[in-house]
Amino acid sequence: MRTSPSPLPGLPGLPELPGLPGLPRRVIAEMTGTAALVAVIIGSGIRAGDLSQDVGVRLLANSLASAIGLGLLIALFGPLSGGHLNPVVTLSDWWSRRGEEGAPRIREVSLYLAAQLTGAVTGALLAEAMFGRAPGNWSTQVRSDTHLLLGETVATAGLVLLIQGLRRSGRASLAPVAVAGYIAAAIWFTSSGSFANPAATVGRAFSDSFTGIAPGSLPGFIGAQLLGTLLGIALATVLYGTGEPTGPVLRRTR
Repeated sequence: MRTSPSPLPGLPGLPELPGLPGLPRRVIAEMTGTAALVAVIIGSGIRAGDLSQDVGVRLLANSLASAIGLGLLIALFGPLSGGHLNPVVTLSDWWSRRGEEGAPRIREVSLYLAAQLTGAVTGALLAEAMFGRAPGNWSTQVRSDTHLLLGETVATAGLVLLIQGLRRSGRASLAPVAVAGYIAAAIWFTSSGSFANPAATVGRAFSDSFTGIAPGSLPGFIGAQLLGTLLGIALATVLYGTGEPTGPVLRRTR
């Protein structure tokens, strides 16, 4: 049984599943990983809300659970799909590597995005069901103030800069710890709470809980995330140059 090259340097490649081509396996990994991530975010928020009425305690519990869960999921799914679990990671990887040999194609990017969105909604519904709540209730948490959108732009730009910086400097193997640490910090230092993930943002609209976001707030938040993605890519280009990065995250199936 042959092995596939690892999408993240420092993480060993895994044996290919019999009869399942590389791309389908990676898409399934992205869907499963994103579902698990959103389930962790929403589930820990629901649990924190049940155990404490103190907003600070809720945020502390939710931020720790989310960061630990994210780091573990990146480590788990990194050798399979690169552990993106986030459209801004996929889009920034595609954009920064366009024109390179072996760069991901539009079809692969589209499948990743669809898998992440599907996984996020599934994870939200799963979290609601696990805590005995009726799945599918829209969130009533309105998050549309300008300062929140600014915070979300900053949070996403920082995330993209971190990931691009690690990859371009040949240290992508640090991603599980570095990204988890950044998210834990950004949940506290940004006004938005650092969603920094369009798929997870959509999923969180399906939970009327501490971590939810009202559907009407989605366009503003996702727009801020996309703007932050562009800013993060621009900063990474200024700081690390435009040369071929070390250790691509998403590999193209030939």
